[in-house]
Amino acid sequence: MSRSRLVHVTLDDRGLPPPTPEIEQERRVAIFDLLEDNSFELVPREGRPVPPGPYKLYLSIKDRRLIFNVADTDDEPAAEFQLSLSPFRQVVKDYFQICESYFDAVKRLPPSQIEAIDMGRRGIHNEGSRVLMERLEGKVKLDFDTGRRLFTLVCVLHFKG
Repeated sequence: MSRSRLVHVTLDDRGLPPPTPEIEQERRVAIFDLLEDNSFELVPREGRPVPPGPYKLYLSIKDRRLIFNVADTDDEPAAEFQLSLSPFRQVVKDYFQICESYFDAVKRLPPSQIEAIDMGRRGIHNEGSRVLMERLEGKVKLDFDTGRRLFTLVCVLHFKG
């Protein structure tokens, strides 16, 4: 098993409204899939060595910033970085809108229309993943699937009810 991976993920969702069943399901699936298969490698910064993994990730939003607190398996701090939420605003909004359409479509539309909406949803999800990976450049190396799952968790933390 690779040491450059996440073995635990915690979302700080204090202060958020209770999630809908769909949002809760997205969260559970994203965390499960993320822990099953991920690539998360801290990048050396400012000449300091990188604490060895595997890692625990504590993800939160504070003061309009996305906070990544990374610790080793003994909960010793390994890294912390903060990202502005501004670059995510539009893609998260678009993602929530298309997810709402998708969840509604599943209840009442034929499979061909559901598939078309799902293709759009995947496209927006891919765009959000790309934005996240760009913002994390120089801090952590991720594979695309890890970026997608982390973007899902960023969306969960944006949920306003």
